[in-house]
Amino acid sequence: MTKIDHTDKNIINRIQTFFPIDPHPYRIIAKELGISEDELISRVKRLKDNGVIRRIGGNFGPYKLGFFSTLCAASVPDKNVDIFTKVVNSYSGVTHNYMRSHRYNIWFTFIAESMEIIENSLKEISEQTGVDDILNLPATDVFKISANFKVT
Repeated sequence: MTKIDHTDKNIINRIQTFFPIDPHPYRIIAKELGISEDELISRVKRLKDNGVIRRIGGNFGPYKLGFFSTLCAASVPDKNVDIFTKVVNSYSGVTHNYMRSHRYNIWFTFIAESMEIIENSLKEISEQTGVDDILNLPATDVFKISANFKVT
């Protein structure tokens, strides 16, 4: 388990709530936190390398950009979970991929320029993995909440 100190916690809390749109966002955040830009970048890199931070990136509303989004669920035999998730994760449109204790044990979200691309990708995934029980569950209404995790 990675040890994180008070400064790491402040960094995590700060970067997940508002990331500056600026040529030097780390400089702005570092100044707010009272540390140097180099120290901030070094700490973020360490936290990412140790798996504390998984990803730093923007979240965009796919529909506002003309994209389509869907939730998918698959019933994957335990012996095929590793290969199935590897194949699913190879698609750039997959944004989340989770294992659940359920008949449909793998759930993932898929975003693409059209529903046809998503449907074709799901067929490819099925062909590559031999898993044919994959549900495509497009949203009928979107309810977005903020998912920030306060580190104390």
